Amino acid sequence: MVGISQKQLESFSEVCRKHGLKVTQQRLEIYQVLVESDAHPTAEALHRMLQKDMPTLSLDTVYRTLATFEDIGLVRRVETVTSQARFEITRERHHHFFCDRCGRLSDFHWPGFDSMDLPGELKNLGRIREGNVIVRGTCQACLEKE
Repeated sequence: MVGISQKQLESFSEVCRKHGLKVTQQRLEIYQVLVESDAHPTAEALHRMLQKDMPTLSLDTVYRTLATFEDIGLVRRVETVTSQARFEITRERHHHFFCDRCGRLSDFHWPGFDSMDLPGELKNLGRIREGNVIVRGTCQACLEKE
């Protein structure tokens, strides 16, 4: 595998085995595309990318694989409200910038936000699993086109 390191492959295989999953070619290819991508692809985009090399791969298989990966913590779903769910490999904590014009979704870090205490009323609602911010606006590339 060109785009996936031996360490990433071993980690992927270990997580799959831990959850009773076989490391199939389809699962491995879907995971590899996500590792190599910073575009946060939708299930449909992943399917289009993979169909060139795997013409029998169904969109349903991509959806089911992403759901399984999400359940076992290999990927995160990023909801952008106006677009379809996008997916990324689970990595260190970060936030997202969504361009309303072109749909680009970019990662950014915000240590100040991450270190803030939760508001008291939020703490009283229950146990928080994760928190992240999606900032919406116009990306620099779209601004330069104006």
